[in-house]
Amino acid sequence: MTNPPGVPTTTVADIPAELPAGTTLLDVREQDEWDAGHAPGAVHIPMSELAGRLDDLAETSYLVICRAGGRSARVTAYLNANGWEATNVDGGMQVWAAQGRPVVSDTDPDPRVI
Repeated sequence: MTNPPGVPTTTVADIPAELPAGTTLLDVREQDEWDAGHAPGAVHIPMSELAGRLDDLAETSYLVICRAGGRSARVTAYLNANGWEATNVDGGMQVWAAQGRPVVSDTDPDPRVI
């Protein structure tokens, strides 16, 4: 995934198993994607709802993740332009799962990334 210029980016491999204090993993995929499987402890605000839910965002830094990194790169740029500290997770949940990171689901007995 090629990120837009100026968008802070990290890789899944560079994210510690336990996020540092003051850092939140923000999943911006749609509801069906979230329901199929997501990272434990992530906060879910779909990209399509973000502008209307800015009040739901805490004073924290965000690691923004989607399926592959495209939507999260756009959300990262938007958040940084509006006063938050955000970093895109390159490769998204596809790389997260491929690297053996945990994927959970509240509704599906076989969590997976779609």
